[in-house]
Amino acid sequence: MRRVQVGRWSGAYLPPRNPRTAFLASTLTATERQPQQIRLVRRFSNPQWLRRGFHASCCCRQDAVTTRFHDQDEEPYLKPQERRTRNLQSAKLAALHARLSLPARFSMSTLARCLTHPSADPDSNHNNSSLALLGQELIAYYTAEWLICNYPRLPMPVLYAAQYAYSGGKTLTQMTREWGVEAADAPGEEVDPGYLQFQRVQPGNAMADNMMHRVKHVQGASGQSGTGRPREEFHHRRGMSSRIVYDDEFGDLRSGIAVHDTALGLSADIAEDLRGTSQNQLKQGGVTLEDASASFIRAVFGALYLYSGQNSMQSFHKAHILSRHLPLHTLFNFKNPIMDLARLCDREGLEPPVARLISETGRKSRSPVFVVGVFSGHDKLGEDAGASLSEGRARAAAQALRSWYLYSPPAEQICLPSEQSEQEKKGKRWKPQFIDNGEIVT
Repeated sequence: MRRVQVGRWSGAYLPPRNPRTAFLASTLTATERQPQQIRLVRRFSNPQWLRRGFHASCCCRQDAVTTRFHDQDEEPYLKPQERRTRNLQSAKLAALHARLSLPARFSMSTLARCLTHPSADPDSNHNNSSLALLGQELIAYYTAEWLICNYPRLPMPVLYAAQYAYSGGKTLTQMTREWGVEAADAPGEEVDPGYLQFQRVQPGNAMADNMMHRVKHVQGASGQSGTGRPREEFHHRRGMSSRIVYDDEFGDLRSGIAVHDTALGLSADIAEDLRGTSQNQLKQGGVTLEDASASFIRAVFGALYLYSGQNSMQSFHKAHILSRHLPLHTLFNFKNPIMDLARLCDREGLEPPVARLISETGRKSRSPVFVVGVFSGHDKLGEDAGASLSEGRARAAAQALRSWYLYSPPAEQICLPSEQSEQEKKGKRWKPQFIDNGEIVT
């Protein structure tokens, strides 16, 4: 939808003035006549205006395509008072505020700011860049805190996967749909403040080799991204320890890090060209719906923490993020569970694991089933079924490892560090949380 300015209706929808009467004598003084003559010279020096017929019909002039004469005639940004008035008159914004049961301190203007991505409005006072940054850190902290205190033996890869499943970009995008937030086709002042506004990614022209992504969207096509590690020109191995120190809350590479020239394996001229073009394409290309939706959810959490406090934000976090069911046992992937279980028993001072056949059926048939259990002395560590004895043994060992890693302390013994101040107000003492020796490394 194209915006039409009221001040330009005389040039776009009404017949133009006769240029021959523009220079007639007037009763203005010399001081008042000088600005008018400058405007007339600018008007008649425009070749676009001279090509228009003076005696054309009004219908033809109405269908003619006109362009903007001066860039300085752009509409200014809305004043703060006008923004607040538009936000209070938005039915979508009021419905979203009531749907989320936000407190009264969380104003409509703040909610409208959460719905505005920096690609739609570069003004940091009216977009959600700062609120999204705060909300991202808070969501990552409270999610990791809950996972570590409830499952203290989780390996780091499983912890990263669980944290992404709870608060990753795809999950936050699904939350945006569940909240009933719709995205605007294009940002603008005429768009209702209740829509999610962001600049969409421009479509590309070429496909990558996987036939799933555009070439300019593939990492390394328009520019390389650094790892943030020292001496990355030597291409050191990216292990779990470095992921904990240098990467983000999901164990992924942080975006926006410049890469070292020698790490690219290119000459200095080509590396300089890539560095200059990648930043421009990033600024002009826009963002995806997933990134904009995740930014909105994080901004809501950040604003709720600022205006309502920690307790309100924690309740909101439990209601919308931690309330989701996540089968943690499906996140494990053991390469050699039999060896891992043997190392675990040796570290904990248990007897070596022994696999025993519990039951079987159809040994000589086409599809036999063997139920195998893994025992350590008189204690059964795990049990599972397989189509062969070796498969049943491996499945039983993997089941024993999952049972060990998914251990959870009793509910009365779990005390989150963020709730320590509230526990002290109620007269309860702090209980140190259980800390495990760590995962098995083979």
